[in-house]
Amino acid sequence: MQFETYPFEKLNVLLENIVPDARYDPIALTIGEPQFDTPAFITEALCQNAPLLKKYPKTSGEPDLREAMRGFVKRRFHIELDDSQIIPTFGTRELLFNFPQFLLSDIDEPMMAYTNPFYQIYEGAAIASGAKVLHLHLTKENDFLPRIDETELAGCDLVILNFPNNPTASVMDLQTMAEWVKLALEYDFVLLNDECYSEIYTHVPPPSLLQASIEADNPAFKNVLVINSVSKRSSAPGLRSGFIAGDDRILREYMRYRTYVGCASPLPLQMAAAAAWSDNEHVIAFREKYKENFEIAREVLGIKIPEATFYIWLEVGDELEFTKRLYERYNVKVLPGSFLGREGIGQGFVRIALVENAERTLEAVKRVKACLEAC
Repeated sequence: MQFETYPFEKLNVLLENIVPDARYDPIALTIGEPQFDTPAFITEALCQNAPLLKKYPKTSGEPDLREAMRGFVKRRFHIELDDSQIIPTFGTRELLFNFPQFLLSDIDEPMMAYTNPFYQIYEGAAIASGAKVLHLHLTKENDFLPRIDETELAGCDLVILNFPNNPTASVMDLQTMAEWVKLALEYDFVLLNDECYSEIYTHVPPPSLLQASIEADNPAFKNVLVINSVSKRSSAPGLRSGFIAGDDRILREYMRYRTYVGCASPLPLQMAAAAAWSDNEHVIAFREKYKENFEIAREVLGIKIPEATFYIWLEVGDELEFTKRLYERYNVKVLPGSFLGREGIGQGFVRIALVENAERTLEAVKRVKACLEAC
């Protein structure tokens, strides 16, 4: 298998011979890793359950964790899932890599579609699955929402959407999602939405594909799946707690597959994750921090505040030269959009992750503005 170099490795190569201006403290806005402390009640739950390390965890997850996840879905999306319709996972990266391999393993010449630019694990999964790839381009011209070409989609076995979107911060509305559900049923492909940024929004809560499935008169979620995670919502990426939910016919067989993968979450992590999934107040507090960061960026850079995520998809012209110049002159790292896309998508943009506190964010965007003005 020949995997593409990861974006952060490409960035290291791009900047390796550049010496940044030491008058500035370094600021990295490259990775979508929240820089806020994990709430104390979560870390306390982890410590309190440390004695459970003596026990093997079940792949299916403990009842407390499954109940907490189902409770989150009910509170947030007003959907009551059966226990058979959700599987806890060790974060979402591992499932995004192994689920396509599971799903496509018995299909001759499988075809997988996903949004472009993208989280690179989608591409890695396609390579590992031996799948032909259809890129769903997200551009300024289409408002960073994929166009629907039924002729192309008719040949797909798995379609991965990602809304709210990383890196463009675009949001897909309920009716448009419902159209995608109808296509999944008509052409019999599995439709999965990566919803890991669903809780980081500025005003209106983004919809879930599960809600869109009900809207499309598909309450059993046939061919429909979603994934989610506490990493962003709870500032707890180290907990590695995610889930996949939806079509129980698919999940039943996927659960059997997972028993062979060996990716069960340790019990102390499961108990801490259950606490995180069960609480909403801390998520509201984090949302306010990201909203404040966007307000600062709007004030300094004149951007339109995105509806969700904590990313700015900033148009800069030559994104590679801008990234190098910003690092050299102002000691700020951002991620070139071309590292996140294929077929020319992402060129001319950089992704800026506003994951720092307000003071650091203000300093960072001032430097970005100075670099833009100097270009």
